[in-house]
Amino acid sequence: MKYTRILLKLSGEALMGNQQYGIDAERLMQYAEEIKAAAATGTQVAVVIGGGNIFRGVQAEAFGLDRVQGDYMGMLATVINSMALQSALEKLNVNTRLLSGVTIQRVCEPYIRRRALRHLEKGRVVIFGAGIGSPYFTTDSAASLRAIEIEADVVLKGTRVDGIYTADPEKDPSAVRYPEITFDEVMAKNLNVMDMTAFTLCKENNLPIIVFDMNKHGNLQRLLAGETVGTLVKINNAPAQAPEPSGLQPAAHKA
Repeated sequence: MKYTRILLKLSGEALMGNQQYGIDAERLMQYAEEIKAAAATGTQVAVVIGGGNIFRGVQAEAFGLDRVQGDYMGMLATVINSMALQSALEKLNVNTRLLSGVTIQRVCEPYIRRRALRHLEKGRVVIFGAGIGSPYFTTDSAASLRAIEIEADVVLKGTRVDGIYTADPEKDPSAVRYPEITFDEVMAKNLNVMDMTAFTLCKENNLPIIVFDMNKHGNLQRLLAGETVGTLVKINNAPAQAPEPSGLQPAAHKA
């Protein structure tokens, strides 16, 4: 077992599956099964999930709403997704606890660091909802902060892409994937991994990030077993590996 404790970051948009909005039941159960398998290895698992499939705070201004109010609406969207994931996990007989950065006593516990640690030590999957409970912070920032607070070994960012590329592989077929890259190189190349607040938190606290394809069955287990999956963003103590060769000229713009 490579990691003792992980923080898994999932996007809300990923829960839509092939839908345009909301939660796809098949995708939700797929994620729950992957998380169950990860927890069964003995790894302590914490999860942060976004709310973009329901509402994003940055949408508020486009609607003519107050940004702060919009961010709180986005936080509640993450709680809805967290409740759905909790229910899916419990359907699979996985013990879970949902801790929220915003107090909602009837559906989740308030976030208390020591309580979160105790749940993890007891083998429960801990889901962190409502971000950090403050506006102007993304769920990426919440994932980084909670990972640091619970002393996770790594942040695993599950996406629909199998790592970090020299450009967006969905738009640029010449994009080349990095097996690993340093924090400084990500910043120098202006690659899009996380928002800058979240990324800087990880960098300053020597917390590695792995970006991987969460939609590919078994990827999470393989990663926990020590296999090279996705792209590792590592501390700047050694040169990173070059992008994997593809026979194509790598692009120079942002991923």
